[in-house]
Amino acid sequence: MTIRTTENQTALSNADRPVTGRAAFLNWLGLYTLLSKEIKRFLKVPLQTVFAPMMTTMLFLAIFTLAFGNGERYDGAVSFANFLAPGLIMMSVIQNAFANTSSSLVIAKVQGNIVDVLMPPLSASELTLAYALSGLARGMVVGLVVTVCMWFFIDLQIHSLPAILYFLVAAGLMLSLLGIIGGIISDKFDHIAAVTNFVIMPLSFLSGTFYSVERLSGIWYDLSHINPFFYMIDGFRYGFIGTSDSSLVQGAIIVGLLDLFLYAVVWLLFRKGFKLKA
Repeated sequence: MTIRTTENQTALSNADRPVTGRAAFLNWLGLYTLLSKEIKRFLKVPLQTVFAPMMTTMLFLAIFTLAFGNGERYDGAVSFANFLAPGLIMMSVIQNAFANTSSSLVIAKVQGNIVDVLMPPLSASELTLAYALSGLARGMVVGLVVTVCMWFFIDLQIHSLPAILYFLVAAGLMLSLLGIIGGIISDKFDHIAAVTNFVIMPLSFLSGTFYSVERLSGIWYDLSHINPFFYMIDGFRYGFIGTSDSSLVQGAIIVGLLDLFLYAVVWLLFRKGFKLKA
């Protein structure tokens, strides 16, 4: 009788073991819940998370186009405004993708509610995917709003939609993953602000957003080609104007490999609970 009871309990335990919504080694319900929570978090304050970056980007466009003759300056066969616009769109995407994930994790750590994310049955892969996709979502929403606004002032043409989509998604994921790393290693807002001001901003501004790197020479030209942000912006710009300053295939491979590397780093940090578990 005791053996039967034990066998029944074991069978019941095994029947209850699969988590609702878990399939193909992923807890899809948990992944969707965390992703939905992170997306709703930035959508609840659209003036701060979407329209403020849009206004800043449009100011950059107005200032630089007016400073360079209101479209009379040309970079190759393309007007300066058409050359500048894709770079500004990409800059808004990567900055907001980074800000979304880094701020979410730092706020959770400072407020002490990071445990609400760590206690549910979510694996390192599910945590990584949820946070990374939420940062990508914010970056793409901001990029779409900026693009729509620019279309009222600039005659943007699409040369290669696959190039636009690939570099948009790859760049958003890269900065989203970097934001997760920054959020995990940072203990307070000053730390993440330092990463933003001394790493993300310089790399994005010195990546060919406002100029063609072909105009550079010597060490500055070489440094530009070491900057991964250059390949994101160059490939994305190619999708609009049809010209690039580097090999499109090389840029796509570099960005893709960096995404895989950063994903592995984030997965390992979540797996180990680095600076997350007491």
